[in-house]
Amino acid sequence: MERVATLTLNPSIDSACEAEAVSATRKIRTRGERYDPGGGGLNVARVLHRFGVPVEAIYLSGGPTGALLDELLDEAGLPRRAIHIADHTRMSLAVYERSTGHEYRFVPEGPKVAEDEWRALLGACFASPAEWVVASGSLPRGVPEDFFARLAAPLVAQDRKLVLDTSGAALKAGLEAGNIHIAKPSVGEFEVFVGRPLKSHADVADAAMPLVKAGKVQMLAVTMGEEGAVLVHSGGVLTHPGIKAVAHSTTGAGDSFVGGLVQGLIAGEGVELAFLRAIASGTAAVLHPGTELCRIEDVERLLAELKGG
Repeated sequence: MERVATLTLNPSIDSACEAEAVSATRKIRTRGERYDPGGGGLNVARVLHRFGVPVEAIYLSGGPTGALLDELLDEAGLPRRAIHIADHTRMSLAVYERSTGHEYRFVPEGPKVAEDEWRALLGACFASPAEWVVASGSLPRGVPEDFFARLAAPLVAQDRKLVLDTSGAALKAGLEAGNIHIAKPSVGEFEVFVGRPLKSHADVADAAMPLVKAGKVQMLAVTMGEEGAVLVHSGGVLTHPGIKAVAHSTTGAGDSFVGGLVQGLIAGEGVELAFLRAIASGTAAVLHPGTELCRIEDVERLLAELKGG
């Protein structure tokens, strides 16, 4: 089976808990606290590891919080390569309000990264033997906007595949540079890139197709929350309206989608089936509160329903 390396420049310790109600000023009592390794690439690595795909997480880690992050990854049994930095790894918080079903997410901007630190991570990526590289998440302060764009051409020269899931200037630079195997923005992130609203699956497909035809990206998947997803590739357009489910948490849904898509393609599934696996994985992630990501049994059950339908 082909191997995967995930890159996470701005990882976090994702803490999650529940409260009866969230209000200003008052002390809010919580329960059900849990702590998970977080950040786009680490979430994808956790999903792939859970499904038996050979994966190594390459990430930046610093300070006492970085040591805790390393410990959490070891507890999860996830192969890892930490590039240590001087600043602290961030901590995020998700609070599920039981009285309303709303989720409140607090996400810090993250550490300041020095040039020698992000260059060390770049070198670790190029030295990895993995056939797939999933670069996912935001760029912390100090990292140039074209960081992901710098990955593409060298990885193609090594006959490796780049999967990119980021936003803003980093997404723009990556798509403009090209040589991307899969890009997976959310619809909001893609709207910022194209500079106009995308109200329907057809709008998304029309905006994505020129990038595929120009060879900038082989597959462009756009997740649309409750409205499903669109995947455009050289063979055409795939759409899905989404699976109606009660969302207890949206944390990691996009990362689970990426993990499911990559898993399916590595397993030799066709694009259509891998797309359905991605839909099932993203939906499975929202079924449980907090930062747990998708469970195998939920993914397989949902995938069976999609194939049957």
